[in-house]
Amino acid sequence: MPELPEVETVARGLRQALPGRRILSVRLEKTDFIDDPSALELGLPGTTVLQIRRLGKNLLVDLASRDDQAKKLSLLIHLGMTGQIAIISPDAPVPKHTHVFLALDDGRELRYTDVRRFGRMAVLSDLEQETELGGLGLEPLEISEKEFRSRIQSRDSHIKALLLNQSVVRGMGNIYTDEALWRSKIHPKKSGSKLTDVEVRKLYRAMQEILKEAIRLKGSSIQDYQGIDGRKGKFQQRHRVYGRDGEKCFRCKTVIRHATVAGRSTHFCAKCQPAPRARKVAKKPRRKRR
Repeated sequence: MPELPEVETVARGLRQALPGRRILSVRLEKTDFIDDPSALELGLPGTTVLQIRRLGKNLLVDLASRDDQAKKLSLLIHLGMTGQIAIISPDAPVPKHTHVFLALDDGRELRYTDVRRFGRMAVLSDLEQETELGGLGLEPLEISEKEFRSRIQSRDSHIKALLLNQSVVRGMGNIYTDEALWRSKIHPKKSGSKLTDVEVRKLYRAMQEILKEAIRLKGSSIQDYQGIDGRKGKFQQRHRVYGRDGEKCFRCKTVIRHATVAGRSTHFCAKCQPAPRARKVAKKPRRKRR
């Protein structure tokens, strides 16, 4: 599933192509991933793109209404697992599983392709945006170390679960969580409340460094992900644990292990990331025989 670096790469591509463009028409194929298909078909034609925003793994295309320029709408796009966006000539070959076509006033069209259709599209008002997205946590690249420490150490959940929890920090996913935990030498099952200040600092810095590096390399292309120009990312070449179970750790040469943590496939080095000690269970005193 595209995570923060992949969605940010798509957002940057859209920011270069869409602001100022007017949507002329909408054509839809399969619509089971769209909240209200008629809202796209009737509400988008005639609107003008103002800006592109990213909130966690969500893209928001802010639009000015065709009837009232002061009235704002946003097209929410979540890429799900296999969603792809392209801005291309309408004469270009249409890939299979392309379900949304937005004709633009410069002669091109925005196409949305999604093989598995686990993505989402919705037209949202400002109020609906707050309802839908107001519960998201802070951006990992914007949150302060102090706030990050507070959110992590105040919870007893596994640190892997906390980083994946979109109400704690938004945009982190399986790939970059595994990579950040490996770089900071923290076991994915360690409780957030058990992390020391030093460990939280290492994790905070590792998370930000990895996300920035992944954005610079335009994300990780493992299966379907690509930017709007059709180019694949290169950060998968820098993965140190994710998807490397059975291979040797780059640091200590121990074999990378695979387990399920927080319901997600997880990769870690058992030597570099020592498991937390099990809690000792107090023994009950034996009853004396009479």
